Amino acid sequence: MITYSFIFLAVLAVATALGLVISKNTVNSALFLVLNMVSLSGVYLLLQAQFLAIIQILVYAGAIMVLFLFVIMLLNIDEEESLFNKFRIKYFVAFLLGVGIFAQLIYSIGSFSDTLPVVSAQMAEAGTVEAIGDVLYTKYSLPFHIIAMLLTAAVNGALLVAQHKTKPLTEEND
Repeated sequence: MITYSFIFLAVLAVATALGLVISKNTVNSALFLVLNMVSLSGVYLLLQAQFLAIIQILVYAGAIMVLFLFVIMLLNIDEEESLFNKFRIKYFVAFLLGVGIFAQLIYSIGSFSDTLPVVSAQMAEAGTVEAIGDVLYTKYSLPFHIIAMLLTAAVNGALLVAQHKTKPLTEEND
């Protein structure tokens, strides 16, 4: 079952990456990027890296992609395109059938050898939030706090620069 899941997620990641590059619509490209990040998060879950999977969804697919979509929408003010105006169900069904056939081909080729590594019990505990938090707050406590202070100073500096209003230059007539 893990092999089928991995093959499905790998094919989905490659297909969404191709869709990201090939798509002419920027909003569709951004949505393909979100799907790519979700499929990579699934691969992280299969590798027992739960923390990375959740961070992939929350930070990248959530926060950063919202910013990307906001900028894309801001830049395309004049070009109002409906997201689903060219979408047809036959393309979606054809894509799903192609992914299914490709996954079966990859599985049949990969079934001759054991391609996926076996995850040990020690490795299963390495990707948990508890294990990362334990190492982060014990062994790497000083670098963690220094980086936190630097990031806080950077955010304060960015806010100061963004709120700084320059006085307009006025020409004085003699």
